[in-house]
Amino acid sequence: TTDFLLSCVVMPFSMIRSIESCWYFGDLFCKVHSCCDIMLCTTSIFHLCFISVDRYYAVCDPLHYITKITMPVIRVFLFISWSIPIIFAFGLVFSELNIIGAEDFVAATDCTGLCVLIFDKLWGVLASFIAFFLPGMVMVGIYIHIYTVARKHTKQIGMGSMVEQIVSENKMKISSKKESKATKTLSIVMGVFVLCWLPFFVLTITDPFINFTTPEDLYNVFLWLGYFNSTFNPII
Repeated sequence: TTDFLLSCVVMPFSMIRSIESCWYFGDLFCKVHSCCDIMLCTTSIFHLCFISVDRYYAVCDPLHYITKITMPVIRVFLFISWSIPIIFAFGLVFSELNIIGAEDFVAATDCTGLCVLIFDKLWGVLASFIAFFLPGMVMVGIYIHIYTVARKHTKQIGMGSMVEQIVSENKMKISSKKESKATKTLSIVMGVFVLCWLPFFVLTITDPFINFTTPEDLYNVFLWLGYFNSTFNPII
């Protein structure tokens, strides 16, 4: 859903801006567009984060999976995944907290036909940490733990008797084959997400500290590399 909305609501206008180097849709829609951009990208990584929690219980604690990952819990996951990014994005952009400390640069570059999301030093770090690095670290930690547990289970099976090994292997093939495949797929999705978005968020942090001297072409390359993640996910 988030990938579809990003491709329909955000990317077409971003493409026009990148090609024309101009914004034709007014200041208000510029803010709305920026909000949707932040919101949908953050929601996407929150979804991946909660999916990793689901995979953790499915692989590491399958006996309690049904009691832990219930419909009410899933609803809470979805509520958090959407509510926090919405409040964060619209609150930040419309309050203009993101440009406190960068007023001189904004005043120097502000003109008709310009729509650029600018972060000062503080919010460049905070926004990147909230939207990318914190949930990203959680996901990496969970998938490393899942991999460790899976390796441990494999070794335990190998240490059993031949009969026990055959029985255990058959049970595991039946019960966890789909879970393992799903986990591997989601791990690839997460890896692609990190590779696509990491350059952009590193740029978001560093740009205020180098007086916003990042070339526009480099900014657009990193931004579109992140956008392309929405194209890769359905393929994966």
